[in-house]
Amino acid sequence: MLTVRVGKAKMGRRQNKRQTVLICTSMLVLVVVLITVVLQKYSDSFTADWRRSLSEGFSISRQTSKPTSKPSAGSCVTEKNCPGDHFSFLIRSGAANVVPPKICIQNNLVLGGVINNAGYGINVVILNGKTGEVIKTGHFDMYSGKVKPLIELLKSIEKGSIVLMASYDEPSSKLTEDARKLIAELGSSVVQSLGFRDNWVFVGGKGATVKSNFEKYLKNDNMKNKYENWPELIELTGCIPKYLD
Repeated sequence: MLTVRVGKAKMGRRQNKRQTVLICTSMLVLVVVLITVVLQKYSDSFTADWRRSLSEGFSISRQTSKPTSKPSAGSCVTEKNCPGDHFSFLIRSGAANVVPPKICIQNNLVLGGVINNAGYGINVVILNGKTGEVIKTGHFDMYSGKVKPLIELLKSIEKGSIVLMASYDEPSSKLTEDARKLIAELGSSVVQSLGFRDNWVFVGGKGATVKSNFEKYLKNDNMKNKYENWPELIELTGCIPKYLD
């Protein structure tokens, strides 16, 4: 009788252990299933955000060779509907040291990479203020070039001419006080402050008696730059009144 009782007690304890193991296993399986469902629900958005973050970080580190948003090089269409006695224009600065600037007059590209007449430094287009005819275009390297050709061009501009300028890469290192003064006389308010790798676009005129309203400037700031060592490109559109005697 004693032996039988002992056997039943052992069997009861074994059954309790098995039940405990089964309960624990069931709970573990349930936890795994719940975790799997949660991960499946949120993994797609998390993965997308993670990849986006990595992609943005990578693109920032490569901005010196490839800006993230490359603008259309040849498009000159603007939404400006100018009166008959005005010329429409569009100016876009360069993007880092990769995408050249462009200058458009009456929806026609007159300076840009597509027609191979844009370059590093300060890009210039001179118009006849009465007819809108392009008199001259040029670009002047203000980092490794010389400022004298730019000064000579600025001094040669005739009264009544319209002058459009756009920066690309580095517009200021060789820019002397004489050159800055000549540009200021065209109506620029910013040229005296133009610094290393700043972005700048400007429209002025020879014989202007007031400061130009057509000017934009973006300072090179490593904390804010879009293209690592360069600020983002800037664009300016508007209507230039014809020059009247």
